[in-house]
Amino acid sequence: MIEFRSIEKVFPDGTRAVDDFSLVIPSRKTTVFVGSSGCGKTTLLRMINRMVDATGGELEIDGENVSSIEAVKLRRRIGYVMQNSGLLPHRTVVDNIATVPRLTGVSKKDAHARALELMDTVGLDRAMADRYPAQLSGGQQQRVGVARGLAVDPNILLMDEPFGAVDPIVRAELQQELLRLQRELGKTVVFVTHDIDEAFLLGDQVVILEKGARIAQKGAPEEILANPANDFVASFIGADRGKRALSIREVDGQRVVVDAEGTVAGRLSEPGAA
Repeated sequence: MIEFRSIEKVFPDGTRAVDDFSLVIPSRKTTVFVGSSGCGKTTLLRMINRMVDATGGELEIDGENVSSIEAVKLRRRIGYVMQNSGLLPHRTVVDNIATVPRLTGVSKKDAHARALELMDTVGLDRAMADRYPAQLSGGQQQRVGVARGLAVDPNILLMDEPFGAVDPIVRAELQQELLRLQRELGKTVVFVTHDIDEAFLLGDQVVILEKGARIAQKGAPEEILANPANDFVASFIGADRGKRALSIREVDGQRVVVDAEGTVAGRLSEPGAA
């Protein structure tokens, strides 16, 4: 479990990016931070692995304050997937995936074996193992990025707008792959996006943020869709424009919420599900 308690972040230039943010992120679920550019969602994400340090408040993982953990050690036990994949251009696919295990002392042979297994997991042909990032499509690069994020079998996976740079068709495929991976692996995923449809599709818990990382509303997608907290939320999700005329359908054995445009806007938990 990840817990933010009265977190603040003021940058050296005086910009207040986060103002008194408190939230519990449950284990083995996907929590999505969604909001417009500059609302502080990426800053919050990067506080979890100390790429950004808070200037006030406390952030704990399973009861341990992250400020007491050496930053590099913390980052090596948390998966991180970013936009544009962030792959090392002069390393092959298998070496990119094996980067963090090698840094933690795993032998090259074992790290490569693990990397090949992860290629299977994220749907990449092992024939691509010796290719370089420039030889891959955007979607393939992002799959490598996800595999690299999973390479040390982390409990926590941070994803910073990972599908924002690919075309809509590939993006939809990657979203479905993430849903599949989460069903199989059950990680604690924290996902950042500016796309409310993506947030409702992927999130068990969706947190809609205003400037300063102030929480406009949080909850399951169906809760937010049914009861927007205020005019800002209604406008952000499109409820004020009639876009969110909702119905429930069954898709691939799952009950999903579908809006007036046919877009899947969220998943419904099964009765009695944890």
